[in-house]
Amino acid sequence: MKTKVSALDGWFDANPERPRLIGSRCGSCRSYFFPKETFACRNPSCGSAELADVALSATGTLWSYTDNHYQPPAPYVSPEPFVPYAIAAVELADEKMVVLGQVAHGVATADLKVGMRMELVAETLYSDDAKEYLVWKWTPAARSASPARSRS
Repeated sequence: MKTKVSALDGWFDANPERPRLIGSRCGSCRSYFFPKETFACRNPSCGSAELADVALSATGTLWSYTDNHYQPPAPYVSPEPFVPYAIAAVELADEKMVVLGQVAHGVATADLKVGMRMELVAETLYSDDAKEYLVWKWTPAARSASPARSRS
């Protein structure tokens, strides 16, 4: 059995049972950021450097979505031949910030509706002899029966 690891170190916890995005929160103004901030608060009214890493909500509301018909450039790894996929903008349940991400394999834009509840899942981006490299994706909450999915 291969070890499952995040394909984007530091961006999300790749635990296939409960994947979570890793962001940061300003200790002064309490603003959230994703990807995480390590230098200073991005809030122009704040500027504090008191930042803490936090696990962000794994659920949210679908804010917008579209199909991606263009193969992303390296270092993104996409299957050959390239297959278009859906992208979703999801407003996180607690933080009320919008996070963009790919939609889980097998979910088409026809399956999506603005306002629906979405959940974060982990899927295999690629693998080598020793590891499976996981990325986060969004899926309709009613569909997320198995937390870790493979693209195969």
